[in-house]
Amino acid sequence: MKAFLPWLAVLAVVLLLSALRLRPLATAVSLGWLAWCVLTWFRPTRRRSG
Repeated sequence: MKAFLPWLAVLAVVLLLSALRLRPLATAVSLGWLAWCVLTWFRPTRRRSG
């Protein structure tokens, strides 16, 4: 459940901004979150062995 909290928080922010008719800002938040997820997926932290 702890792993889903950031996702739920971003979803809540996007829904709130959309409800307040701030859809461009909601879109920016969504795209920023998507970009962050993609970057952390394709560029994971490198662990040094040894």
